[in-house]
Amino acid sequence: MNATIAMITFRAMLGRRRAVLLFALPLLLAVLAALMRVLDASDLDTAAAVLHGFGFAVLLPLLALIAGTGVIGPEIDDGQIMYVLTKPIPRHTVVLTKLAVAIALVTVFAVVPILLTGLLMAGGTAQLAPAFAAGALAGGITYTAVFVALAVISRNAAVIGLLYVLVWESLLGNFAPGARSASIQQWALSVTDALTPTSYVHASVDLPVAAPLLVAVAAAGAVLAVVRLRSLSVVAAE
Repeated sequence: MNATIAMITFRAMLGRRRAVLLFALPLLLAVLAALMRVLDASDLDTAAAVLHGFGFAVLLPLLALIAGTGVIGPEIDDGQIMYVLTKPIPRHTVVLTKLAVAIALVTVFAVVPILLTGLLMAGGTAQLAPAFAAGALAGGITYTAVFVALAVISRNAAVIGLLYVLVWESLLGNFAPGARSASIQQWALSVTDALTPTSYVHASVDLPVAAPLLVAVAAAGAVLAVVRLRSLSVVAAE
C-alpha cells in the first residue's frame, strides 16, 4: 500500500462525475427498501428478492465496475499513470493500492447499503442481512479485481465490464445454466446461501466450489494487472 497514491485516488474518485453514481445507486436501494417498508411488504421473501435482484444483480457489479475502472483507467487513458511509473514504487504496490481503494469504495457504497437494507427489511431474521453483506463483500472483491485488470489491459474496460454484467450474468445467466454457474454473482450468492437458513436464497454453485473460484479469479485479476502495468512502464522507457 502507498498512502499518497491511495489519498490521491480517493480524492479523484470522489471528485469526479463518477461520484454521482457512487451515491445514486445506493440511494435507489435505500428508497426501494423504505418504500417496501412503508407498504408493509418487507417480509423475508421480498427482502431476499430485493437484495438479490437489485443489490447483487445491479448495485454490486455496477459499483465495482465504476470503482474498478475508475481508480486507474482514466490515468492510463490520459497518460498520467506514467508519472507514477517513473517513481521508485514497485508496480505491484501501485496495483494493490488502487485495488484497495476500489474495494474500500465498493464496501462503503455497496456492501454497507446492502447490509443496512437487509436490516431495514428483515431485521435479524434468518441472519439474512449479514449473510447478504458477506456475500456482497466476497463478490465485490472479485468483481473489483477483474475490473481493475480490465482497466489496465483495455481502454474499453467499462464497455467490456458492462457487457459481462448485462449479457453474461443477467441475460445468459437466466437461460443458460453453464453461464449462471460461471458467474461471480452466483459465486457470491453461494456465500450468502451458506450463511442463512432461509430457503429464499439459493445459489447455482455450492460453496466448496464457489469459494476457491472467488479467490482464484480475484488473485488472477490482481496478477494480470501487475504484469500488464509492468509492460506499460517498459514501453514508456523505450
